[in-house]
Formats: sequence, structure tokens, C-alpha cells
Amino acid sequence: MFEAGDYYWVNGGDWRPEAEREPRPRTLEELWEVELVHEAGTHSILDVFHVIGPDDTPDYSTVEAVTAEESLELLGVEKLTRSHVKDFDVFPRQRWFGRCAVLHDDEGKPQEIYFWGHSGD
Repeated sequence: MFEAGDYYWVNGGDWRPEAEREPRPRTLEELWEVELVHEAGTHSILDVFHVIGPDDTPDYSTVEAVTAEESLELLGVEKLTRSHVKDFDVFPRQRWFGRCAVLHDDEGKPQEIYFWGHSGD
């Protein structure tokens, strides 16, 4: 994603006059040295720094996992599958916070982790 430039680059945006646009950073370190990136983000997974634990409070740039209790309450099952993804809008979410859920196969074995959410606009 970073190498492909598949993120919002605030200092190269169309809102700036052509002469003021800067090339994309060459490294993640260079990206996060830009003060405006801290305010505007990259509108991508690059804005996520860690997945929080069940007892932690969601904060900017974090991802909160769906718990079995939350899944049971909102979707009626403890083990989510790919077929449940279409219904994930029932889980609370906010801008700048991500969510994730472990998806299971038909035998109840974990198969993948599904991430969703949005940063920026």
C-alpha cells in the first residue's frame, strides 16, 4: 500500500497549487514526520497503529475487535463467518476507529481476520 502510493497524501493534494505540491515520502518515517499527516491522516490502514484489548478504550488510530458477547447480542451468533460481513453495520463504529472480527469456517475454526472502518472523510 505505502509503496504503491495507495493513500491520501495531504501535501500533494489537488487542493494545493501545483507549485506547492510535494512528492510522496520515500519511507513511513518520512510520512509521519509531516505535521499535516498527523491531523489529516492518510485515509488508509496506515492510520492504524494497534489493535486494542477487550478492556481497553478505543482511541484514535486503534482497532477494536468484536467480542463473542457483542456478536451474540447483535447478530445472534458467537462465531462469525464470511456470510455475516454484510451485516457488520450493526456494530458500533466511529470515524478514526477501526473494527475487526475473526471469521470462522463452517466447522467453527478461525480462518481470517476481517478489518473495516474509515479514517478521514
